[in-house]
Amino acid sequence: MTGAGHPSKNIIMQVSRPLTVSASPKGLSGRTRVPGDKSISHRSLMLAALASGRTHVSGLLEGEDVLRTADAMRALGAIITRDGAEWIIDGRGVGALNEPADVLDMGNSGTAARLLSGILSSHAFNSVMTGDASLRSRPMRRVTTPLAANGSEFLTREGGRLPMAIRGTGEARPIEYRLPVASAQVKSAILLAGLNAQGTTIVEEPVATRDHTENMLRHFGVDVDVSRFEAGGRRITLTGPVRLTARDVIVPGDPSSAAFPIVAALLVPGSDIWIEGVGLNPLRTGLFTTLIEMGASLSIENERVEGGEPVGDLHVRHSQLKAVEVPPERAPSMIDEYPVLAVACAFAEGSSRLRGLEELRVKESDRLASTVALLNVNGAETEVIGDDLIVKGSHAPLGGGTVETHMDHRLAMSAVVLGLAAAKPVKVDDTAFIETSFPGFVDLMNALGAGLTA
Repeated sequence: MTGAGHPSKNIIMQVSRPLTVSASPKGLSGRTRVPGDKSISHRSLMLAALASGRTHVSGLLEGEDVLRTADAMRALGAIITRDGAEWIIDGRGVGALNEPADVLDMGNSGTAARLLSGILSSHAFNSVMTGDASLRSRPMRRVTTPLAANGSEFLTREGGRLPMAIRGTGEARPIEYRLPVASAQVKSAILLAGLNAQGTTIVEEPVATRDHTENMLRHFGVDVDVSRFEAGGRRITLTGPVRLTARDVIVPGDPSSAAFPIVAALLVPGSDIWIEGVGLNPLRTGLFTTLIEMGASLSIENERVEGGEPVGDLHVRHSQLKAVEVPPERAPSMIDEYPVLAVACAFAEGSSRLRGLEELRVKESDRLASTVALLNVNGAETEVIGDDLIVKGSHAPLGGGTVETHMDHRLAMSAVVLGLAAAKPVKVDDTAFIETSFPGFVDLMNALGAGLTA
């Protein structure tokens, strides 16, 4: 059994890694398995650290974002080791984390920073959180404003940005909050703060968002009540303080990571691939629904349940896609997949309208603006009306541009997918940070026949 090490050992400082992508000379083929679900990986480490007892986690995504979460929970007193492919966490218990001796560096992970803010807010010590240049530019106020209602204090840079100092409270009050915009991160931060609060925490969301936090809390023995709230919304309730009991976790393949080989296979003629063990949580599969509406040959086989989450194998073949209109209420179930969906729409027949994308403006980059730039520089026509993106499918040759990724891993991978199907090579200014969420992406694509070279 070996320790996972410190941040300096886990995470290698990256140098720029540009890539030029040319059309795949033949179709993609073969069977593959994408890395573990990032959302579930983050939550498994955090909740295991708050549980009483030992948790074994298999299938954990070992990208840099998740390794930052492991390092942070270790700095807060959890004992985290790795034995082969399995991670072992000896938890501290709710309310029993230690004050960290140093600044918590969350790297590029907005999920880790926002969820951890909820946990830290209900512990009676001071902490400081920072991140890389991209994360330090992203707003935290949408999380810190509701969390401060429990008695904690947050001191941030102008605009609510990291670095951020947190003065937690040992007498946390329960929070009742109605989300102004659907956000699984904000919802989860409040629920995690409620674990160590005296009384009932209530979060109302106007549109159902991914529910991995609720599922995993139940997995660890917490009574979480979910009821309908108005049209399509949900009210989530838990009463604290609670005790989490260690339970083993199997992390399914990340559907957001599966999106890239899926769309590539749909666009590259002659493709026929299988992706095994992908998570099929219905609040995460909006992209699959949308692609099938576009005429994609995408089928789900061998459906099963693993670790409390539905899982299945995906069979994907090259397809002629047609335009689609995506309703705004579907956005929470596919918020990270819009850049690669927009690429698919650029190759589809007709004009597609992707509605309700305001959440994209506060991702690793202004992902809406960056997606428009990615398409436009490669010859695709787009229009933004309010928070809607219109992509005009074209038979004109696409490609030939240089994509500025702004340290956004999903933009980089979306650019790679575009290049594999484009008539002209596509240059990607940097792909190094793809490892933050999808370690081995280039190798996986090459194993399917992509032919990517630096």
